[in-house]
Amino acid sequence: MRPKRRRLVFLIAGLVFLGVAATLVLNAFQDSIVFFLSPSELVEKPVPPDRAIRLGGLVEPGSLERDGTVVRFKITDLKRDIQVAYSGILPDLFREGQGVVCEGKLLPDGSFAAASVLAKHDERYMPPEVAAALKKSGRWREGAKQ
Repeated sequence: MRPKRRRLVFLIAGLVFLGVAATLVLNAFQDSIVFFLSPSELVEKPVPPDRAIRLGGLVEPGSLERDGTVVRFKITDLKRDIQVAYSGILPDLFREGQGVVCEGKLLPDGSFAAASVLAKHDERYMPPEVAAALKKSGRWREGAKQ
C-alpha cells in the first residue's frame, strides 16, 4: 500500500473512531441532563415520570405543610401551581413567597417529588431560571421583591 493511500485509511479510521466516541458521550450525557421548567411549562409539556427535571417558581403563600420529615408546599409561576413533596431539611432561607428551584421527578398523580430544594440567598437574588420564567409569563416586577 502506498503512503498516500495508507494516510487516507488512517484518516477515515480516525474519523469513524471520533464519530463513535462522540455518539457514546452524547448518549451518556442524555441520561444526566436536567431540564428546568416552570409549573405552566410542566403542564403544557408532558414529561416522562422517570425523567429528572428542575421545577422553579415562587413558594405559594399559605401552602406550606409539615408532616414529620415530609414537607409539602406549592410552587407557582402566578399562572399555575404544582404540589411539591420534599423529605429532608429545607434550606434556612426557604420561606413562603420566595423563589425556589426543586430538582426531582414528576409523579403520575401530577405532583412533584423533590430530591433537593434550592432557595435564594438574599432579597435581591432570584434564581435565573425562575426570573426568566416569571418574565416570560409577564409577572416579573423589575426592582420589586418577589
